[in-house]
Amino acid sequence: MTGIEAPAWPQCGRPGPGERCQGRSVGSYTACLAHLDSAERAAHLASLIPGADLDHRGTPFTQSLFDELLAPLRDPVSGRARVGEALFDEVRFAGDAELEGIDFGGFCSFASAVFDGGVYVREVRAGDDFRLGAARVAGDVWLDDTEVRGDAWFYETRIKGTLRFCVREVGRGAMFKGMTCGDAYFSGVRVRGVASFGGAVIDGEAAFDGTVFEDGADFEKVRIAGRACFDGTRFHRGRACFDGADIGGELQFTEAHFATQATFDGAALGGDLSFSGARLEAGVSFRRAVFRRTARIGPLVCPGTVDFSDAVFEAAVTLEAAARKVCCRRTRWASTAALRLRYAEVDLSDAVLEFPVTVVGRTRQFVSPEGEAIAEPGLTDARVRVTSVKGVDAAYLVLAGVDLTGCLFVEAVHLDQLRLEGRCTLSCPPGGLRWIRRRTLAEEHHWRATGYGDGWTPAPPGVETHQPAVLAPVYRQLRKALEDGRNEPGAADFYYGEMEMRRHDATASRGERTLLRLYWALSGYGLRALRALAWLALAMTTTVLAMMLWGLPQADPDPVSEGATDGRRVTLTTRKPTPVNPQGPYTTRLSTVRFEKSVRVVTNSVIFRTSGQDLTTTGTYVEMTARLVEPALLGLAILAVRNRVKR
Repeated sequence: MTGIEAPAWPQCGRPGPGERCQGRSVGSYTACLAHLDSAERAAHLASLIPGADLDHRGTPFTQSLFDELLAPLRDPVSGRARVGEALFDEVRFAGDAELEGIDFGGFCSFASAVFDGGVYVREVRAGDDFRLGAARVAGDVWLDDTEVRGDAWFYETRIKGTLRFCVREVGRGAMFKGMTCGDAYFSGVRVRGVASFGGAVIDGEAAFDGTVFEDGADFEKVRIAGRACFDGTRFHRGRACFDGADIGGELQFTEAHFATQATFDGAALGGDLSFSGARLEAGVSFRRAVFRRTARIGPLVCPGTVDFSDAVFEAAVTLEAAARKVCCRRTRWASTAALRLRYAEVDLSDAVLEFPVTVVGRTRQFVSPEGEAIAEPGLTDARVRVTSVKGVDAAYLVLAGVDLTGCLFVEAVHLDQLRLEGRCTLSCPPGGLRWIRRRTLAEEHHWRATGYGDGWTPAPPGVETHQPAVLAPVYRQLRKALEDGRNEPGAADFYYGEMEMRRHDATASRGERTLLRLYWALSGYGLRALRALAWLALAMTTTVLAMMLWGLPQADPDPVSEGATDGRRVTLTTRKPTPVNPQGPYTTRLSTVRFEKSVRVVTNSVIFRTSGQDLTTTGTYVEMTARLVEPALLGLAILAVRNRVKR
């Protein structure tokens, strides 16, 4: 006993090493079991029958004395000792303590006991609680082939050696809060109540293989210096809480089953995190977790949300997950990372990327170490949808094979250095002839939905709608990103979006917006070849008609020669008469001959060549106008084709 207050039981008081014995006096005797003389001890033990209660709190024990105590309690047929209520609080065992073949029918407590050696419990049945709380054990503690129908209580127990808690079943809760030990093994245990390991310190490795926690497990702030193995562990009902845990080595959940949410909020993980073949029926949270040397997480299959918000990855990591949602808000990557995802909706808002981070939409199922495909129950939408990169410095971000139809880009920086690899899908305008088919940003949908409706996607609740002046720079940076990646056709759509936002920007000058409207109407900003060709065809048709009706003269004038002779020399001056404007009804002017001549004039005007055709004054001005407008329209059409096929 190390406390100041005297024990609350009749004390032996016999002299002992360093202090008087504080063991409980036995029966009507004044001494504890250890200090009775041989006759008194024999008389007391003779009075015991199987099923008797035992109260030897504070008594110093040796293994031989303990065996002597249990001898009269053993059934002569089965050889098992039957004990009622057993109180061994604050006892002191010299050497190893072996508890074997004992049935405790009631409460069994070794609270604050001190064991100079190890504790070995074999084939013990506890009908009620089994308590080793605040005990001090210099060696190992083994509980093999043991059953506890009540609580297993190891609160603040100090074990210098290994804890081997191979209990078949704990009928109620298991309390290991504040416990310290070397290695810890809990393989195959079934705990019907809440299992609490909060604040426990395990200086070696911990194994919970095949353990069943029927009412949840609390590992909050537990510290495990080495590897922690939960292969095949079952977490039923209440959540599996690892908040604030510090795991120095690998953390394995191979083939584990989580019926409710698992949380690792604020945990510090020092090794790989394996969920191969694990079954998660709800979400898993790693908020504010620190991954120190984690190189791989997964494969993780989760029909709910996998939350890495505010987590820190200090080493290069590969994450493999098939989940409904992966949340990486304000996550910080201090090294390279590869996120290989399936089905997931990914939120990267305000994430901090110090090294390249790649988000890849994986098309193939993940496989187990044995090469078998891992089932993905509860997941149906095969797309990997990135919903937001707002607030991200995109200089180190790579998106490959993902869906960006609902992605928010506003507030991201260095979008001109974003890399889009593979087939990255963006949203399109509504169908119909009114809208040109192109790739658009979700934010443009949100803005247009406020004024146009008819198929444009409105902003989700809580998402701000941005004006064209804000969206134009976003389109411009994304255009440059694709151009730097030699994806000119893809960049063309972002250029179109940029020009559209500039055309609708209410803060721009009227003259700039007018020019942009004209540019849009004539050729779709130099990107719609058919529009430019349509205008060219219309201009040429109009020019041909103008030539036939007013531009070609009534008839081609013949040259007239005039001269004078002086007997030795003749001088001739040739004068061409002024072309006569056509006369007569318009129907007579629309002849085949005049059409052929008009086409020749118009065709030559498109390529800056003179037709050599005599024209009226009106025709001359019409030709001059055509030679200015029609080559420009042809150039716009050629530019549009080039922008679509350029590599």
